[in-house]
Amino acid sequence: MDKKAISKDRRIYLRKQRINKIAIFSVQILIVIGFIAMWEILANVGIIDSFIASKPSRIVETFFNLSQNDLLTHLGVTCFETVIGFGLGAILGVLFAIILWWSNFLSKVADPFLVVLNSLPKIALGPVIIIWVGAGMRSNNYNGTCNFTNCNCT
Repeated sequence: MDKKAISKDRRIYLRKQRINKIAIFSVQILIVIGFIAMWEILANVGIIDSFIASKPSRIVETFFNLSQNDLLTHLGVTCFETVIGFGLGAILGVLFAIILWWSNFLSKVADPFLVVLNSLPKIALGPVIIIWVGAGMRSNNYNGTCNFTNCNCT
């Protein structure tokens, strides 16, 4: 686009917009830096319990030591289980939806149960499913399994 094709007023307006965007972004960055600095200071002084809320310096130190504390392994397992869980949930959800769409009888039979399940907080179903199914993949650090119903961790 030719600079001469833009009027002087338009250039002034665009410059103000650019300066405004830079100012907003700078203030946002300063807020984040200030928040992290206050968090670190309050944790060091003891106002914030660093055992519960940690400290930014400890978090950075942990990220630099990823290979020493197996965090990458645990992160990989968590991501793998999340992807598998999402995939299975999506596939089963689509299959149930197709079955309920296809069969009017099954749809009417399942309707009150689905209404009750939909009204429950989803977080309440987590412990029930974990107790029923078990606690996921076996960890590399244990020779046994450990879930809410039994603990054979050795």
